[in-house]
Amino acid sequence: MPSETGTATPLDPENLDALAELGQQLRVDSVRATDAAGSGHATSSMSAADLVAVLFARHLHYDFDAPDLATNDRFVLSKGHASPVLYAAFKAAGAVSDAELLTFRKEDSRLDGHPTPRIPWVDVATGSLGQGLPVGVGLALTARDLDRTDSRVWVLCGDSEIAEGSVWEAAEAAGALHLDRLTAIIDVNRLGQRGPTRHGHDLDSYARRFRAFGWHTIEIDGHDVHEIDAAYREAESTRGEPTVILARTIKGQGVRAAADHEGLHGKPLKDPEGAIAELGGVRDIRVSVQKPKDSAGQRNPAPAPLDLPRWDKGGDEVATRDAFGKALTALGTARRDVVVLDGEVGDSTRAEFFSKEHPERYFEMYIAEQQMVGAAVGMAARGWRPFAASFAAFLTRAHDFIRMAAVSQVSLALCGSHSGVAIGEDGPSQMGVEDLAMMRAVHGSTVLYPADANAAAHLTAAMADIEGISYLRTTRGANAVVYGPDEEFPVGGSKTLRSSSEDRLTVVAAGQTLHEALAAADRLAAEGVAVRVVDLYSVKPVDRETLWKAAEETGCLLTVEDHHPEGGIGDAVASAFDDGRPAPRLVRLAVRNMPGSATPAQSLAAAGIDADAITASVRMLVN
Repeated sequence: MPSETGTATPLDPENLDALAELGQQLRVDSVRATDAAGSGHATSSMSAADLVAVLFARHLHYDFDAPDLATNDRFVLSKGHASPVLYAAFKAAGAVSDAELLTFRKEDSRLDGHPTPRIPWVDVATGSLGQGLPVGVGLALTARDLDRTDSRVWVLCGDSEIAEGSVWEAAEAAGALHLDRLTAIIDVNRLGQRGPTRHGHDLDSYARRFRAFGWHTIEIDGHDVHEIDAAYREAESTRGEPTVILARTIKGQGVRAAADHEGLHGKPLKDPEGAIAELGGVRDIRVSVQKPKDSAGQRNPAPAPLDLPRWDKGGDEVATRDAFGKALTALGTARRDVVVLDGEVGDSTRAEFFSKEHPERYFEMYIAEQQMVGAAVGMAARGWRPFAASFAAFLTRAHDFIRMAAVSQVSLALCGSHSGVAIGEDGPSQMGVEDLAMMRAVHGSTVLYPADANAAAHLTAAMADIEGISYLRTTRGANAVVYGPDEEFPVGGSKTLRSSSEDRLTVVAAGQTLHEALAAADRLAAEGVAVRVVDLYSVKPVDRETLWKAAEETGCLLTVEDHHPEGGIGDAVASAFDDGRPAPRLVRLAVRNMPGSATPAQSLAAAGIDADAITASVRMLVN
């Protein structure tokens, strides 16, 4: 009942009927928050209110004063648009005040329209649908295999997002991995954004598919607190299988003008005062969320000295993907917080080197790049240092997960191998020629592109300490070792390998094209044409000072990249002059053709980015 005195009313968690009152409070507060904001998803919150009420009051184990505690349960609101019900639950738990609840969606409020880790009790950002369950797999793997705790992971999904393929990548992974401490709760309220969902209230249509992936399924009335409580207890007692609870609910439950009505998605209710009265008025019920039974968990030792692999300058040719794999393995020996995830290409990316030395921290996600990155996000959110590797071309499938990882403010290292047309005979489907643009556009990202083995090893090690999303681009073929093993490669730096007071222009390259640029520079020098060569191994952040100096002293910058012209090295170089200073003449060589199968040398030539093309371009420019 509503509090007559204005003081909070403690909830008796043993009184199941009182949980229905808590559910009504969450609905009322969702209506109030969206009304105060003038926007938001009231009806989607109202359908999930009873599911959240029972979970917080009786089943979640969480210490709000210690959100980073390894033994805390984890709750992921995958249907992030229903954030009002989450914030209302935080209010009921005493974590936010009523005044703060009513700052929902306002500038400077931490209660964003969709949850982000600006709130300490939110592990990952949600709202891009289909991501909560893949991240939940990562959280469950972390609890079981890394932190070694008994904590549970609860993921609340909407029925509309079950159409996303990433959900089924997660369903297969969780079933195959027997993640029995992972529970998915599906709020089947029948209505999506523009109308009914594909399966409506047909719970069995969802259950059949989850069972096919090895899940234990439970079908309930999502507004009956007794059924909800029994389903949660059944999930907690299930062994060897993840559990999905399929809850039949009503969108806008509790208000006749809104219940099961189309056209109200994402909107506050038209008559909030009447709705609140119909729901029984404003309440101030308080819930004492159970704390974890213990605060233990596996702790990693302090890092040991790092012994990186070394290659002699001018020695055998080495592929940067090989250097990445060996350096990653050495990093795993020195640091117990480093974990690796593979998209079933570890033999090609060389991530498998790590698996042979540290199998307990190597996770095979198979050909499911969204799940691979989602799991990495979950691990990163719990304080581990994940490296996820696949072909550069295939990481494009996971771009939305990478984008949301930045919103989640996690630190995550990605490696894209087999980049560019230089892979040759495999042809265009395998050639990553968009990845630099994709990764440069991610908020706060770091993009690295080493040209030789020693650079790749040092930059791999550096990524373990980079905050935010970092990306290492590696190549398939072997190239000369141009740096000594003790050379340093600071993030944001570059290397000038050819330079003189007579330089007519500067060639800026990285990775594969650096070797082509050096060959071209040697040919031109024999003709009496001096050119400067800069290795732009840090594509983001870019070394502005070196580029400014090169522009001032040589007047023209020629960029050469094994990538499309849009968003890659050429654009990175151009960005160094976006502060209003006079820009130099800037000429770009990039992959402008549609490549086909050919040898690596033929592919580089066809794209116009090999030593011959660079030499010809320089001759034209200086003449």
